[in-house]
Amino acid sequence: MTAAGTRRVGVMLPRDLPAAQVLPYARRAEQLGFDELWVVEDLGFRGGVAQAGAVLAVTRHITVGIGILPAGARNAAFAAMELATLAQLFPGRLIAGVGHGMPGWMRQVGAWPASPLTLLSEYTAAVRALLRGEAGPADGRYVQVEGVVLDERPDVVPPVVLGVRGPRSLALAGRAADGVLLAEPAAPPYIAATVARLGGGGPEIITYDVAVVGDDGRAARAAARAGLAWIGEPDWAPHLAALPFAGALAGHRRSCSSPREFAATMPEEWVAELALAGTPAEVRERIAARHAAGATSVILAPAESDRLAALTRMAGVLDGR
Repeated sequence: MTAAGTRRVGVMLPRDLPAAQVLPYARRAEQLGFDELWVVEDLGFRGGVAQAGAVLAVTRHITVGIGILPAGARNAAFAAMELATLAQLFPGRLIAGVGHGMPGWMRQVGAWPASPLTLLSEYTAAVRALLRGEAGPADGRYVQVEGVVLDERPDVVPPVVLGVRGPRSLALAGRAADGVLLAEPAAPPYIAATVARLGGGGPEIITYDVAVVGDDGRAARAAARAGLAWIGEPDWAPHLAALPFAGALAGHRRSCSSPREFAATMPEEWVAELALAGTPAEVRERIAARHAAGATSVILAPAESDRLAALTRMAGVLDGR
């Protein structure tokens, strides 16, 4: 895998991509020159480990990220076994994203703990130790893997990054993981604030952003609006707090009768900041700004209905890197 600190560009494999398109999409992403392909594990869609194994098997060199595995859904030892297996079979090509998951989904399946951060802390420590070939740490409140050792472990240990939702999970990532995954929107001020909280450079900082690329920049930004409809929700306040228009955005959200109205009526300059949408040159400039703010991997999440066609258009941002 490319070393941390370099500037990589990847693409997300949409969670609802028709099954017949999943492997062609992965192959095409590699052919087009993307550095990374990130699969999604959202409740009711597809499993992250299964997707990662499938796309690793049909590609040759692209790095595959899993974003994210909810800690409450899997025993830490067995999760480490799954990740170690992929890392053995495809050395240097895996990044493992872990998080506490969306509260609503986790409660729905009876896997939301009383202390999500305690679970995530214990879980991350256990998985990372097992992947390194160490014995599992002392039993904690939620994770009991004391003395467990993986006999089959990878020569190249995959990075474990944490999906973060606020200052407390970010602080945990800074002391317990190899980096962070910032879900969209991940505008440069948010990335810079994250780097500052982490104490500087070094860790992986992976960002997701809604992406639409086309010859007509204004039309591309209009097409990206639907993917921004939910960003004013309270859970995403940490993603927005560093933006110069954060207060105005919150006020605009309160004044709108629906998320759809909110997205349709926000100023175009907000869309340009909150999404990777525009001409290839415009989006390339936005990606460069995210890298300059401290992102090591900038991941484009296609927002158009024809994802294979969108993938080809998005590859236009790779020219001249």
